[in-house]
Amino acid sequence: MSKISVIGAGSVGATVANDLMIQGVASEIVLVDVNKKKAIGEALDIYQGAPFHSPAIVRPGDYADTANSDIVVITCGVARKPGMTRLDLAQTNVNILKDVAKNVVQYAPNAIYVIVSNPVDVLTYVFTKISGIPENQIVGSGTILDTSRLQSDLAKRFFISPKNVHAHVYGEHGDSSFVPWSLAHIANNHIDSYKETSPDRDRIDWHQEYEEVEEFVKKSGGKIIENKGATFFAVSMSVCHICKCIYSGAGTALTVSTMMHGEYGVDDVCLSVLNIVDRNGVRGKILNKLTDEEVLKLQASAAKLRSVIDQIEI
Repeated sequence: MSKISVIGAGSVGATVANDLMIQGVASEIVLVDVNKKKAIGEALDIYQGAPFHSPAIVRPGDYADTANSDIVVITCGVARKPGMTRLDLAQTNVNILKDVAKNVVQYAPNAIYVIVSNPVDVLTYVFTKISGIPENQIVGSGTILDTSRLQSDLAKRFFISPKNVHAHVYGEHGDSSFVPWSLAHIANNHIDSYKETSPDRDRIDWHQEYEEVEEFVKKSGGKIIENKGATFFAVSMSVCHICKCIYSGAGTALTVSTMMHGEYGVDDVCLSVLNIVDRNGVRGKILNKLTDEEVLKLQASAAKLRSVIDQIEI
């Protein structure tokens, strides 16, 4: 038996629960929401599709029903509106998280907690400080979606599968994020030398458009919100990927948000660098060698997050 509880049955939470069932990630999925009717409706709607997929129980519940969960996914909070930055959400969603933490941790102290609500880095920090849960059991979704956006865009530019693109987004899940281009590789070649070795060299148009690509990654979420009002499909897929990596136990490198303890000169803030994720949650950070410029960018991102943390009431 595998059990995942999802706190928050809004667009993200409900889509996460649906994708978890479709992908056969868990045999039991519990949806918890302050709006109990919403949780009931979403759980019933999802469960009635179970005959087409892997057998799974999908049900609404209260905090007590999260007991014995392997993973608890926290998606609750006020949604980001057009023109609103993720950091604008901070205090409101911190207050919601404090209430959630108080209620869920007593029933599921051994679960791996995946924090998805925004601003995710700030909320991961707050949850780490107030929950009493060991740090290795706390995984902020961080820049895993930004990284997916980066890899999918580069895959199109280089006419190759995204699985052969090894490039990641570091820092805040937001405007101060950046790509350590010194580490970006495609099919074992550095991104700037891949074109000359590729059979597609005549149609690859790459001239180190670093800023253009990073701007696309940073603006993607806002563009989606502007056009359809919310982001939840790719967010959900990224969360399901984290859950699958936890269950696999093999150890997967993911840009998830975790507490920093002096790495790259960054301390007492949560942000994303590459981490190994396995059955115990976060095994530890992969301390890739960054250029001096990249270290400064990471420190600047940390400083931005620190300024928000200093202004909120924990």
